[in-house]
Amino acid sequence: MLKSLFNYDLPDSLIAQEPPVKRGESRLLYMNGKGQCEDKVFRDLLDLLQPGDLLVLNDTRVIPARLYGAKESGGKIEILIERVLSPHEVLAHIKSSKSPKPNTNLKIDGGYEARVVGRLDNLFHLVFPNKTPVHFVLQDVGHIPLPPYITRPDAIEDYERYQTVFAKTEGAVAAPTAGLHFDDKMLTKINDKGIDITHVTLHVGSGTFQPVRVENLDDHKMHAEYCEVSEQTVRLIKATKANGGRVIAIGTTVVRSLETASLSGQISSFTGDTAIFIRPGFTFNCVDALLTNFHLPESTLLALVCAFSGYDEIMSAYRHAISSGYRFFSYGDAMFVLRQPK
Repeated sequence: MLKSLFNYDLPDSLIAQEPPVKRGESRLLYMNGKGQCEDKVFRDLLDLLQPGDLLVLNDTRVIPARLYGAKESGGKIEILIERVLSPHEVLAHIKSSKSPKPNTNLKIDGGYEARVVGRLDNLFHLVFPNKTPVHFVLQDVGHIPLPPYITRPDAIEDYERYQTVFAKTEGAVAAPTAGLHFDDKMLTKINDKGIDITHVTLHVGSGTFQPVRVENLDDHKMHAEYCEVSEQTVRLIKATKANGGRVIAIGTTVVRSLETASLSGQISSFTGDTAIFIRPGFTFNCVDALLTNFHLPESTLLALVCAFSGYDEIMSAYRHAISSGYRFFSYGDAMFVLRQPK
């Protein structure tokens, strides 16, 4: 399968640079399972959900993972922390004119320092001094790591808006963006309708924005992300299925989590890294419906949505969204799709 199959032309004007004024004031493209697109608004999601359904959210919390500073030589650097290993150790991407060498110090804005102790593939292993835990440095001088297609600097408002209202477990460097549409009022209405809500945790990494660099998808090495699916969530999913309800994933990160935990054919609790690559031909064992934002051309996430609801149907829906002026990517509009029948 070729990545060019997932290409499409998107005007820059449709890439959302700002969130809507209020959460939930987005458009919603509904694919009704009959090959038809229906233009709605996000609050209409409540009418598309049914009593007995189970909503699964990703409760990861975005950390202010972008730091600025300089090498010992004076050259400027930009650090994007990919994973916190311990209170004083991280794996990180570093942008600079020349890569810093092992056993050299980095000067970070605010008077902080970190030492390069090694590399793991394209990531740098950094150690922060005992007196300055990573968490403290990030909270003091870290920036919210907005995606590369948002071309403005991060602002104070992004600390709240590039975070879901149910974010709890720190560790992501990118938001699970389908969840950004929900406010507390909407979640209460969903619960009042007889729809249960549960959570998984998947710490979204910067790899979610990395382009696929090979033409043949079989040659693509998927990035790994830390994931937790609890026994409580498993029990709720099994009960929902037994009662004829639907498991509805809020975002592709939830799909990746639940389908990782269901690779055996039956869901069970899971803790660890997942590098699952879902593309057309994949057999889904858990998720029945998906709320998601619109994804980048030639991306693994677009391949996932095509696998879920059908290649022709999704690419047609994207053409409809573009011609109808939907807003794309992290701060953009959403679509609600049903799983293609087996």
